[in-house]
Amino acid sequence: MRLSVTYHVRADAADIAARAKGIAVEQSVEMPLEAIDEPSVLRDIVGSVEDIADLGHGRFAVRIGLALATIGDDPGQLLNMLFGNTSLQEDVVLADVDLPEALIASFARPRHRIEDLRRIVAVGQRALTASALKPQGLPPERLGQLAERLTLGGLDFIKDDHGLADQDYSRFAMRVTQCAAAIARAARRTGHPTQYIPSLTGDLDQLRSRAALARDAGLACVMVAPMVSGVSAVRTLARAYPDLAIFAHPSMGGLRIAPDLLIGKLFPLFGADAVIFPSHGGRFGYSPETCLRLATNARRFGALPVPAGGMTLQRTPEILDFYGPDTMLLIGGNLLLARERIPREAAAFTAAVAAHRYA
Repeated sequence: MRLSVTYHVRADAADIAARAKGIAVEQSVEMPLEAIDEPSVLRDIVGSVEDIADLGHGRFAVRIGLALATIGDDPGQLLNMLFGNTSLQEDVVLADVDLPEALIASFARPRHRIEDLRRIVAVGQRALTASALKPQGLPPERLGQLAERLTLGGLDFIKDDHGLADQDYSRFAMRVTQCAAAIARAARRTGHPTQYIPSLTGDLDQLRSRAALARDAGLACVMVAPMVSGVSAVRTLARAYPDLAIFAHPSMGGLRIAPDLLIGKLFPLFGADAVIFPSHGGRFGYSPETCLRLATNARRFGALPVPAGGMTLQRTPEILDFYGPDTMLLIGGNLLLARERIPREAAAFTAAVAAHRYA
C-alpha cells in the first residue's frame, strides 16, 4: 500500500520529469538506485512518480507514491517520509497527501469531537468563543485577574498565550493554580462553565507531568504546539490523557508545508481535537481559500477549527458567515484593548455569536 503525496515544484518543463524522479528517490531510499541489489526494495520501497501536472508560471504538481510500510506507527516518521530531505530544497512545497484509512485508524485522531467540546461548556449548536491570556511578562496573579475578567464576559474558553511556558516570572504550576481558580470563581458568578486551556511546553517528561497537573486541577483542555514540542509527543499525550482535549497551536508551522495539510489534516491525525490557525484578514497571509480548505479538512477528522491571529470584534459576523457555526472564534489582543471594559466587551462578543443568523 502506498501514500499518494503531492508536491508543488518550481522547475523548467524540460527538467520536471527528472526533478520528480529525484523527489521520489529522495523521499524513499535517498541513494542511487543502481546501488540497490535487493529486488523487494526496488519493487516495494522506492518511491514512484504517479503524475505531473502543469500549474502554470513554472510550477508543477508532482504526485509521488511512497510506501506505507516506511511509516510504521510514528507521526514523526510520517513527516520525515513526506518531507524530510526534500524540505531542504527551496523549490518544493509539500501540498497534500491522501491518507489511507489504515493509517488514519492507527494514529491518535481527535478523541473530543466538536460536539464534545460544546458539551464541556454546555452550549447548543452555536459557534464557540475564546480569548487568550497575554502579554508575556505578567506574573500568575495578574494573569489570574485577567482570566477572571474575561470569564465574567461569559466566554467559553480562555487559553494561555503560546509564549507562556515555565518562565521565572510565570511558573507553570503557579499559573495553572491561579488561573484555574480565578476562572472557576468567575464561572460560579456567571453560571457558565468557562474552561481554561493552559499551554504545555518542555520535553516529553515535562509535557506529561504538566498534563497531569492540569488534569488534577480539574481542567478539561490543554494546548501544545506540535511543531515545537514534537508531533510524536502530541500523539503520546493524546493516548496517555484521553480525558484532556488537545488544542494544537500553529507555531513553527510555516515550513513550506501547505497549512490546510499540516494544520487541517496532520495535526488532527496526530491527536489534536481543535486546531488554532491564522485566519485571512488578520496579521498573517493565509488566503480565504486556504483557510476554508483547512477548516474543512479539520472538520472531516472531527476536529474543531479555531481561526485566530488578529481577529477583531467588528469582524465577528463576517467570520461567522465565512466559517459557519462549527467553529471557535478566538479574539485576543483586540478584546484586551478594552482594559477595564473587558467583561462588558467579552459579554457583547458572546452575545453577538449567540444571536448571529447565518447568511
